Amino acid sequence: MTNGKAFNGSESTKKPRGSVAVFILLWVASLILRRTPAPGQPKRDHFYEPTQRKNVAQLPKLPKELFRTHRTAWRERAAARILYLEQQADREKCRAVEDRAEQCQREKTLEGIARQLEEAGNAISARRRLFSGAAALERTWANVRATDVMLLRLCSEEDLPGRSADVLSHVEHHLRPADPLRVKVEAVTERMGAKGPLPGDRELLVLALGASYNALDAEYSRVRSLSLILRIATFFVLLGAGGLAAWGWYCPDSLNMCFLPEGKKFAACPSGEVLLNPKSVPSDYAQRVDVLVIEAAGLAGAALTVIASLRRIQGTSTPYMLPLSAALLKFPTGALTAFIGVLLIRGAFIPGLSDLDSSPQIMAWAVIFGASQHLVTRFVDARARETLSDVGRPPPDPEPDGSKTPRP
Repeated sequence: MTNGKAFNGSESTKKPRGSVAVFILLWVASLILRRTPAPGQPKRDHFYEPTQRKNVAQLPKLPKELFRTHRTAWRERAAARILYLEQQADREKCRAVEDRAEQCQREKTLEGIARQLEEAGNAISARRRLFSGAAALERTWANVRATDVMLLRLCSEEDLPGRSADVLSHVEHHLRPADPLRVKVEAVTERMGAKGPLPGDRELLVLALGASYNALDAEYSRVRSLSLILRIATFFVLLGAGGLAAWGWYCPDSLNMCFLPEGKKFAACPSGEVLLNPKSVPSDYAQRVDVLVIEAAGLAGAALTVIASLRRIQGTSTPYMLPLSAALLKFPTGALTAFIGVLLIRGAFIPGLSDLDSSPQIMAWAVIFGASQHLVTRFVDARARETLSDVGRPPPDPEPDGSKTPRP
């Protein structure tokens, strides 16, 4: 009877596992069926077709599927922005001018706007692949900003004073105070509100808006490059920590982390105490998991510093998660510093700490060394905060000798 009850109990514990496995299989099958095209439908990477419009002023009609397939915030925001720009272009398409040359230029500009919106739509609706998010984001917003610049060229004389205020706001956020375009736009905006636009004002605003968008792209490029550098550094540090753990697993005697305290009948190793054997050498007491245990303790110490640093973390309007990249670097760095710290103690490099008495004492020092990685990574945090603060903030004017004035 006892065996029967034990068998029934073990059988009942396996039922939830089977149900979970069935649920996972059904979820994966639903994802595959959702991505699989219909039998008679051609396979496409996106919902757009190449431009084959007879009317050069005809804008592309964004499909309804475009607004139902996005699952990331920036794609949803870009889709809304594309729809808004399409409506603005439709409004400009309804307005005609008497001059045939100017009307031809308007049609060509509307054709360029259609292509820009089409490229932006292709970018946000294309099938997402690994490491393709940044390229799709840059492609989308580059075309959206180009469309905004071209719409400024088409707006009416009545709408130009209102657009000039928007251009001035962009210029003040991204161009330095002594920039010639910024100085001229400030003067033109002030005069335009009182006396109206002059013939050359539109071209000046177009150039200033394009320059401000180029400066914004440069600011985002710095954020993106620093985030990429931090992710690559995290990968290599993680690779180094993992390589040390594998080395300690396969050759534990070469990375001996055990201590032989005086007057004790055991060897203190990170994974536990081992009884002394008169016929054994110190490297014989090393265990396979010693390095892995030390790195796990260092990882825990690094996690404490990450949690403590969350009180100073701030959100960012940039599309790149630079604070997260800086925080992820702390974890493998903590594991590596814990191993190096215990190795220095093991080699009697630190006076007074040559002999640790127990496994908990070794683990405690590993946690401390793992938390001490903040002494190194705090410079990375400071650089990340400085880079994020530069977004939307015009650079200072250089001094006459070529040096830059400090930011206020």
